[in-house]
Amino acid sequence: MDFKNLEIKNASPSLYNEDLAPAKERNWGAFSIFNVWTSDVHSLWGYYLAASLFLLCGSFVNFILAIGAGSLVIFVLMSLIGNAGVKTGVPYPVLARASFGIWGANIPALVRAIVACFWYGAQTAAASGAIVALLTRIDSFKAFHQSSHMLGHSGLEVICFVVIWALQLLIIQRGMETVRRFQDWAGPAVWLMMLILAIYLCIAAGGISLTAPIPQDVLLEKTRDAGVPGEPGTFPALCAVAATWITYFAALYLNFCDFSRYAPDAKALRKGNIWGLPVNLILFSLVAGVTTIAAFNVYHEVLLHPDQISAKFDSWFLALLAAVTFAVATLGINVVANFVSPAFDFSNVFPRHIDFKKGGYIAALIALALYPFAPWEGSAASFVGLIGATMGPIFGIMMVDYYLIAKGRVNVPALYQEDGEYRFQNGWNVSALIAAAIGALFSSVLPNFTSILPVWWAVYGWFFGVGIAGAVYYALRVAMPSPVAKTA
Repeated sequence: MDFKNLEIKNASPSLYNEDLAPAKERNWGAFSIFNVWTSDVHSLWGYYLAASLFLLCGSFVNFILAIGAGSLVIFVLMSLIGNAGVKTGVPYPVLARASFGIWGANIPALVRAIVACFWYGAQTAAASGAIVALLTRIDSFKAFHQSSHMLGHSGLEVICFVVIWALQLLIIQRGMETVRRFQDWAGPAVWLMMLILAIYLCIAAGGISLTAPIPQDVLLEKTRDAGVPGEPGTFPALCAVAATWITYFAALYLNFCDFSRYAPDAKALRKGNIWGLPVNLILFSLVAGVTTIAAFNVYHEVLLHPDQISAKFDSWFLALLAAVTFAVATLGINVVANFVSPAFDFSNVFPRHIDFKKGGYIAALIALALYPFAPWEGSAASFVGLIGATMGPIFGIMMVDYYLIAKGRVNVPALYQEDGEYRFQNGWNVSALIAAAIGALFSSVLPNFTSILPVWWAVYGWFFGVGIAGAVYYALRVAMPSPVAKTA
């Protein structure tokens, strides 16, 4: 399809604005797609999760096997949604109209937007923590940190959070092209800092060690609240590690098309995904594992947060370099994963009044309001599972609809028309809503708010959501067929 000359006829103002229109400029090559993933995973939370999962594996070999298997699954899933973005050129909330209806798509759009707000706050808090760790090296800042309190945090923590939060707003003001340019240098910069951190600790530890010296009782203590069945290193624990790693990317399974729609073709997408996902993820996890072991050898304690490690550096310069790099890393992931999606999602709900920039500002304000409650504090694995499970049913429905029902064909102009073939039942696809509700019941509600299901169920909540919602949706669509799109 020639998107440069594609004309959306009879587009409804309630469904269309320039930000939601099919992408005409396709200048996100393989390197930019690769850096979507470096920006997404090379963050304080990405490291924290990888280091936490390392403890659950019990050995380095187990860790690489579990993370490697999970990374291959992530590559396949991202390719599924990414190819849809390349082919249609539309952002996630617009693509969702094909399966949920032109008005029904607002529900999955808002779910994704709210999740992004939670992650935005979590990542910003992690970055501000790195800055706090640096500043408390100075006696006056340390005294202020210990003596002042507000909003459930120290005064220094609040100030650093607000500063990091505000810096991110500067990037989104310039639109998606600025996002691409920022991530193209932020991703490699973070990689460099992670290598410096690992090399510094390995030298201090006397060399690289691939044998975890962490005692079993310490592993059990550190992983007690992770919600993962089995002792570290057992087969159930390894399966849970792979599942948690896959679930960590649940948000981007939905809205990766927000980025892939700017790729010139499927070849560029595939090349960027191969290097950015299985290769990059495994290497990043390798560095996280080596660093965790080296930090234990040097400091004789398990340090899962990079800012905790950098706070112990004797060198002020290295500590400063680490803090700045971690802040840049958070800017990268928040712009990629937690700004772009809600910007499009909120715009999709009110296209006449909310454009890309306003949608991003709304997400930032919600994240700021969540800060006093800090719902992201606690176990990394539990937080990832709870947040990720809410999006499984949506992904299952969209992929079943696109690949099994529509056979990869989408009538792009009809996505912007009130009386087109995606109107379904007055703009709502009842089959999708029923399937999503049933999927959410088993992926999020029952495992997290009741004791009806076994404890291990929550670890795999995202998978149950995808499978159950996808199966129910397919059955309902077969029972109640509707017109299928004719164009791609």
